[in-house]
Amino acid sequence: MNIKALFGSAVVLAVVAYGATTSYLVHYDHETAPKLSSLSPTNNNPKAKAAFDTIAEARCDYCHTKDAKLPFYASLPVAKQLMQRDIKTRVPAFPDTTGFKCLGKRPKRVDEESLARMQFVVEHDMMPPKMYLTMALHAALGEKGKKAMLEWIKESRIKNYDAAGLVAPQFQSEPIQPIPAADFSDKEKIALGERLFFDKQLSGDGTLNCASCHGLNKGGVDNLVTSTGIKGQKGPINAPTVYNSVYNKLQFWDGRAKDLQEQAAGPVMNPLEMGSHDWAEVSKRVMAQPGYKEAFTKVYGGQANQERITNAIAVYEATLVTPDSRFDQYLKGHENAINEQEKRGYALFKDLGCASCHVGKAMGGQSFEVMGLEGDYFGKRVTQVMPIKAVSLKRIMPLICIVSMCQHYGILNDGTLFPRWQRKTLEDAVREMVRYQTQKGQIPEKDVQDIVAFLKTQTGSYRGHNLATITEEDAGILPSK
Repeated sequence: MNIKALFGSAVVLAVVAYGATTSYLVHYDHETAPKLSSLSPTNNNPKAKAAFDTIAEARCDYCHTKDAKLPFYASLPVAKQLMQRDIKTRVPAFPDTTGFKCLGKRPKRVDEESLARMQFVVEHDMMPPKMYLTMALHAALGEKGKKAMLEWIKESRIKNYDAAGLVAPQFQSEPIQPIPAADFSDKEKIALGERLFFDKQLSGDGTLNCASCHGLNKGGVDNLVTSTGIKGQKGPINAPTVYNSVYNKLQFWDGRAKDLQEQAAGPVMNPLEMGSHDWAEVSKRVMAQPGYKEAFTKVYGGQANQERITNAIAVYEATLVTPDSRFDQYLKGHENAINEQEKRGYALFKDLGCASCHVGKAMGGQSFEVMGLEGDYFGKRVTQVMPIKAVSLKRIMPLICIVSMCQHYGILNDGTLFPRWQRKTLEDAVREMVRYQTQKGQIPEKDVQDIVAFLKTQTGSYRGHNLATITEEDAGILPSK
């Protein structure tokens, strides 16, 4: 037999072996695929059912379900490396267990971040990986699968995140929603919380209040690289904005407070911030001032204490929202609210994956990330000022709905990590984020300018006053209604 015949036979055998192997793998994956319980409400929702079937057919559970039982071929060369790499990087690319948690026997509401990331992954054909498809052809979503996933994502957004019906029909698939107006119905508690927010008696020496670091005429921050606390002490962090903080999943950069009330207690007792030492003493100072006794009795039926003080502040802070930006108006259906450059910027913002993290009403606050998803941001910046262990720390995604109001654009907004590397301009911040957080790495300067133009459409208003020109006097006036 000549060499040509041998080669031809080898090719035929290889093709047969490949066909037989892939056919068996398809059969195996179908036999072991997740099954929907007959009791699951998903059976009665065609869009949810189609999404579940798509995820099950693609066997997303192998790499995107915690402690999943991997198939036998996950130990074979190539497949092993590919699947382990996907498991290692699954959280940045695709939320862990999301599809099955929300579509299983007891469906759960999917958080905004997960919906946005699934949408980005589906629209950009990022999953399953191309090499994986060489052995699992059936795992490709195809146009039908992509449509099923995107329709379910849209339905989930409408149901769970646009209760007020603010989003125009043509924008119901968008990862960002308009900020609703604040609820001022509990006027007396809000008024009490507002007074406490501006009351310097909460600090140890009577010199600082909440507004010292969260100026309502400064975008809800102090525009300092790191904040100044009691007796002029410099704190280790950059103050996050108080505006729209009600939309954060958790509070503080590291998420250590579960809600606004728990957060409100922290700075009062922090020795570098407001520097008080005892809530009983704080309560005593508060009650010694005119009007507080009557206010606390009326609102809470008793005197001030930690629980009541922090609750009142939290209720007030929940009203510190900034609706009616030009972009809000655009999402509500006013197509001319933003111009063509700003629309291009928004398209780029989504295409780069920015909206996978900066999502929801306040464009952030829904997830925790490290800096350097796609590049070594820290590198030589690891110094005595920024310890090596700090590089792996995750911080909550900044709310960028009022980003144009800020004067310091620290990527993590944490002065401990990089006090000398704060971005001086919004353009610089965009370049850095593209370089270290996206797969693009670099974009044309025109694209940078377009994204910046889009970001500047986010500035809304508080109590009828535009944030770009609001004064503390304006921000401190409680509506008459």
